[in-house]
Amino acid sequence: MKAFTKITTKVMPLDRANVDTDAIIPKQFLKSIRRAGFGPYLFDEWRYQDMGEPEMDCTNRPLKTEFVLNNADYQGAEILLTRENFGCGSSREHAPWALEDYGFRAIIAPSFADIFYNNCFKNGILPIVLSAEQVDSLFKQVTAGYQLSIDLEQQSITPEKGEVLNFSIDETRKYRLYNGLDDIALTLLQSDAIKAYEVERQERAPWLFA
Repeated sequence: MKAFTKITTKVMPLDRANVDTDAIIPKQFLKSIRRAGFGPYLFDEWRYQDMGEPEMDCTNRPLKTEFVLNNADYQGAEILLTRENFGCGSSREHAPWALEDYGFRAIIAPSFADIFYNNCFKNGILPIVLSAEQVDSLFKQVTAGYQLSIDLEQQSITPEKGEVLNFSIDETRKYRLYNGLDDIALTLLQSDAIKAYEVERQERAPWLFA
């Protein structure tokens, strides 16, 4: 998992509340569990005029030009600004896979669905909860090319203008994200202890290994 330390990047505004996981990555794409390659299908039904299918080449698909992902001014943004209850609906981990594969490193919203919020941390995305008033203020500031700096260590958001915003995060999640440790990598930090236990277990109960 890619570590998150500090980024300065453009912001993409998605001014919608209650964005569910089926909108983030529609159900037909759940057939694959490769964890990669979902970026072209992010927000598929909002982004394209036709219906997407797994492994479809999206290069020449007709676009819904009014949708923000199709606005050239916001291309390359690594921060998604959105409204309350983002990631609601079913608990599919494909949703953060698609967001991360597209290029988003952080999502700012007044609230997130619990399972989606947890899945973000497991996949290298920083979900930041700010008050509705703070999020509304950011929406008023964001225009094409607008940038924010996010510093995970300082737990701060620095806008182009105005005061620095601070956010809360669980220390364990912060440590894992800052160091790029998913569940497997976290377990492997204890590899010496695991190996020592396996040796001791085999000596104590050799019949289990016959």
